[in-house]
Amino acid sequence: MPKKKKVKKVKKVKKVKKAKILNKVKSSLKSSDKKSNIPGPDEKPEIKKIKKQSTEKRIYNLKDFVVYPKHGVGKIIAIEKAKIGEIDIQFYKILVEKEKLTLTVPINQQSKLRPIASINQINKCISILKTKPKIKRTMWSRRAQEYDQKINSGKIYELAEVVKDLNKNTDIIADQSYSERQLFEKAYERLKSEFEAVMNVSPDEVQKKMDKALGRTNISESIE
Repeated sequence: MPKKKKVKKVKKVKKVKKAKILNKVKSSLKSSDKKSNIPGPDEKPEIKKIKKQSTEKRIYNLKDFVVYPKHGVGKIIAIEKAKIGEIDIQFYKILVEKEKLTLTVPINQQSKLRPIASINQINKCISILKTKPKIKRTMWSRRAQEYDQKINSGKIYELAEVVKDLNKNTDIIADQSYSERQLFEKAYERLKSEFEAVMNVSPDEVQKKMDKALGRTNISESIE
């Protein structure tokens, strides 16, 4: 009889030990979660705000070529200062020869400007000009608005797409309306002027290169 009582006590001791071990395991898991910063199911993860990197302002120099989206390629002919009220403002004077226009752009608003394209970008534009034009079935007024937005975006690839899509001398587009021709010539001249500035060759050579990519023949005189 006394032996049986001893067995019962051992069983109770084993249960207590198991409970203690489980508690220790739970507490160790909680502490490890805190150390590893892993949020629990009821905890909201902390979202740290990342500071925006300060945008580097590009400094253009005298005689640099730049692109002003609404007017195309221009050349910086002067960097001047002026006082408006009590504020000193420094600005670029940009000559756009194609439009016979001189722009005044404050340096603190130079986000409107972009540097001229690289030779790799020019080569990509030539590849775009060689592709087939995309013909949309939408109304011309809507398409004309889209083309005009692309021309004034200042993005050289979009400019090349407009020239390619409105190219007259293809099997797909036989004729052009007056408004189509106006948009085509505007985009063509903008693209051509940037080609000239980057490639540093004569306007005639640039025109021949563009017309060859577009598949245009004996059209050189009509663009001028």
